[in-house]
Amino acid sequence: MARRDITGAVDFPYLENYAAHDQAIIAEVLGIFHEQSAMWIRLLDPQGDAQAWRDGAHTMKGAALGVGAFRLGEACAAAEAGANGGSGEKAALLERVRTELDAALSDIAAYQHEQALQSLRSPGR
Repeated sequence: MARRDITGAVDFPYLENYAAHDQAIIAEVLGIFHEQSAMWIRLLDPQGDAQAWRDGAHTMKGAALGVGAFRLGEACAAAEAGANGGSGEKAALLERVRTELDAALSDIAAYQHEQALQSLRSPGR
């Protein structure tokens, strides 16, 4: 994986500017996002409580927008709005969230790999 594998699911220039190009902060934020995404996605159970669904979608939306995963943020906003829908509607919304989350996590992995390669090329950096 490398920068060429980044699909655009995460706007890394946005994140880099937001974090003042501090790679330590970026790495920490992306690590937390990755770890917590597993928790958030479990809250989006199509058979689950509407409030838990809304809370999970809302929390993931905020985190996604914070790291520059704007398509994921849009999918989460749609899921949040559809929290009172039927299980079929929720299942479709959940599938969209999962698809965008997978894309964002793939981009994050490619970005982190590229950063690791850069650190090998520039030891003093």
